[in-house]
Parts: sequence; C-alpha cells; structure tokens
Amino acid sequence: MFELTLQIAVILFAVALLAGFIDAIAGGGGLLTIPALMWAGLPPAAALGTNKLQACGGSFFASLYFIRKGMVNLSSIKLSLACAFAGAAVGTILVQMIDVEILKLVLPFLILAIGCYFLFSKKISEDDKQQVLTPTVFAFTAALGVGFYDGFFGPGTGSFFALAFVSLAGFGLAKATAHAKVLNFATNIASLIFFIIGGQVAIVLGLIMLVGQAIGATLGSRLVMTKGVKIIKPLVVVMSFAMSINLLWSQYM
Repeated sequence: MFELTLQIAVILFAVALLAGFIDAIAGGGGLLTIPALMWAGLPPAAALGTNKLQACGGSFFASLYFIRKGMVNLSSIKLSLACAFAGAAVGTILVQMIDVEILKLVLPFLILAIGCYFLFSKKISEDDKQQVLTPTVFAFTAALGVGFYDGFFGPGTGSFFALAFVSLAGFGLAKATAHAKVLNFATNIASLIFFIIGGQVAIVLGLIMLVGQAIGATLGSRLVMTKGVKIIKPLVVVMSFAMSINLLWSQYM
C-alpha cells in the first residue's frame, strides 16, 4: 500500500528535478522517475500514470522557454502537434489491450541505433539542412508515429522526436531538441488524460514531482540555448545507451 511521507516526497522531488534537467536536453528522464515511483510503492500502472503527470511539468516549462526564446514557431507545427496528440491518445488506449512483449524485445536495439546515429553522424550540427519531408507529411508520419509510440510504451520518445526533426525535417540539433520537447508535451498531455480516466495517477505526488520537473527543465533548456551541440549530442548518446542497457537488463536479468 502506497503511503506518501515527507521523506518520499523530498526524494522524488529531487529525482524529478534531475530528470527534468536531462529530459530538456536529451530525453530519457523516465529512466530515473519510473523506477523511483515503483521504489516508493506505486503499482506499475500507477507509476506510469503518475510519471506522465510529473513529466507534463518538465515538458511544459521547457517548451515555454523554447517558445519565448523564438526557437519554436507554434503556427508552423500545429498539424504535427495535433497528430502527436492523437497518436499518443490512441497508443494509451491500445496499450491496455495489447501485449507489448514484442516491442520490449525490439526497443532496446532501436534506442541503441539512435545513440549510434548521434555518435557517428557527421551531419548533426547547429545548422539547418535540406528537409526530406514536407511539414504535412512529417506530421502524418513521424509526429503521429512517435506520438503513438509514446502513448503505447514511452521510453526514448524525446530522442525519437529529435532524431526525426534532424533526419527528416532538416533541423539543426538545438532547434530539433526544442521542437521535440513541444511535441513531447502534447503526447504527455494526451496520455495523462487517459491515465486519469483510468484512475492510475497519484495526483499529490505527481504535482510535487511536477514542480521539480519544472525547475530542472528550465535549467536544462537554458543549457540547450547556450551550449547547443556541445552538450546535447553527448548526452543523447549517453542516455540512449543507458536506456538500452536498462531495458535489456530488465528483460534478461
């Protein structure tokens, strides 16, 4: 039976702060928050739902920071936001009815591939490149697909969005990271709605962690603006490898 004590609240606040900082730069903060929530005594479903609530804080404040700094033009990605939201909503509904074991087997290798791409690709820089997909096609493919994945499973969503913006939209890395965070906020909100409907969110704990996420995300977003590729690229690589190892360990150990 979960009981929220002052000690648990303080520890999870600190975990959320660190996760928000990492998420704003590279994604993968759920590697810290989901195990921490389960350690605190929440059942797996409630841990996932509560994690979505606290993640909304980090993604919202990171998005707000990037928008205010002019790195994201919301009018240009309205369709992508809508598709990401819709994809996440469908994914959250379906995950309650479908066996995700196959996805668990494949996912570590997909995330590892992302890490390798960021590590070895010479094309990644601060400069925008020629886009491969038009904004409309991007919305109905990458945004919708990654949104669905976030609602269905989740780990590495920020990295998947960033990779899509770099490789398909032709964005520079800092710009891709900013746009990835805005789309990730849309998917977090969509998933959170359906977790709340299902009664799988510890509201008070989630709000406490949301404050930590907001502080961490604001600090991380500022580093994206000032350091760019110098900090984003190595952290994406580290978090991708860490997520892959974590997922493989949980399956086979």
